[in-house]
Amino acid sequence: MAVQQSVGPDPYFPDNGDPRYRVHRYELTLDYRPGPNRLSGTARINAIAGRAPLPEFQLNLADFRIGRVRVDGRQANYTHRGGKLRVRPAKPLRAGAAFTVEIHWSGNPKPVSSPWGGLGWEELTDGALVASQPTGAPSWFPCNDRPADKATYLISITTPSAYSVVAGGRLLTRTTKASTTTWVYEQAAPTSSYLVGLSIGKYQTVLLGDPGLGGVPMHGHIPAHLLPQFSRDFARQPAMMDLFQRLFGPYPFDEYAVVVADEEFDVPVEAQGLSLFGVNHVDGARGSERLVAHELAHQWFGNSVSIADWRHIWLNEGFAKYAEWLWSERSGGRTAQQLAAAAHRLLSGQPQDLRLADPGRKSMFDDRLYERGGLTLHALRCAMGDEPFFRMLRAWAGLHRGGAVSTATFRSHVARHADDPLDGLLTAWLDRPELPPLPTQDARVA
Repeated sequence: MAVQQSVGPDPYFPDNGDPRYRVHRYELTLDYRPGPNRLSGTARINAIAGRAPLPEFQLNLADFRIGRVRVDGRQANYTHRGGKLRVRPAKPLRAGAAFTVEIHWSGNPKPVSSPWGGLGWEELTDGALVASQPTGAPSWFPCNDRPADKATYLISITTPSAYSVVAGGRLLTRTTKASTTTWVYEQAAPTSSYLVGLSIGKYQTVLLGDPGLGGVPMHGHIPAHLLPQFSRDFARQPAMMDLFQRLFGPYPFDEYAVVVADEEFDVPVEAQGLSLFGVNHVDGARGSERLVAHELAHQWFGNSVSIADWRHIWLNEGFAKYAEWLWSERSGGRTAQQLAAAAHRLLSGQPQDLRLADPGRKSMFDDRLYERGGLTLHALRCAMGDEPFFRMLRAWAGLHRGGAVSTATFRSHVARHADDPLDGLLTAWLDRPELPPLPTQDARVA
């Protein structure tokens, strides 16, 4: 496993995260009451100081009431303003020292503001969910909110017993006492804070496919009235899982869950080991099947292999976009070449001012980034040939499993797997805003 930590603040979100330390594990104990939208929590955060002593450090946390803050069991001084919780331990932390932070907070969670609207904790008509990409995690727990700082999670959530709780990871226990139930989940794989997924609602749980002999357990959590449509719309997800494991390598987590909230979403949202869809993505006619493939592919590209900072988001979205095209090709739909041609026609009529390798914060979720990212991978596939290309993809997912990468890392990786130099191709697609010609080889999934 290769882990690449970015060494300074994220250039797109310099106020988020603190590169002077890294977190090893979060243990969150939460109590949530949907009616009054009331959340109280205790976090135990195990972390390691960086190469310099730490007289103080920073976490990100939205506007909650802070009950206490302790470092290594001792009361710490702190300030909490503008989404930043600055903590000053009783004595400075030594360089390289392991330390533990305990924080208690409470209040009414709500999304944090961003250029893309509210992010993070969202109160629903009957329940709640978390959709944090890219900076919404502090809306519900204190964290070092930078994508490269990946940690394991143990999350305990108590809610009224009428509600189900779904989180990314493995359900360890579910304990009912009187009118409340406590759900305990563990995510043992390194996870970026924005990828900690959570949904609280009234769901029916179904098994998707048969995990059988060593297969991946997959469950759906949906409102009961949508079960007939869901059963058709997600029927081919087990086949997607089989294909992606063949093309990308073993599924990187213990299990996979999908949730359909009883609300409409603009787009589905991926979390680690979990994807969240809206009722508008369930129509009984597989109308959103490409999005089912897209979110599943993110488990390899974006979740297991994460980005060092947000400049490199094409490594998430371009790969998931190309997975849509691969699924279409394999399942009898349009070929990747046909879909690449359609994307190229679309982009050719739009402004040529986006640099894929560093799109800028305003354009990091631009549709052009997704389409051009998919085209970049198709261009590589056409240049390399199927066998070397998919060998390169499997090696990328395997070598960097649980880690964080950059575009420079990907360039070097491609160079090691290509028979001929591809620097010019990558420069044209990644660094220059002008759209290169459409790759013309009709590549197909082996």
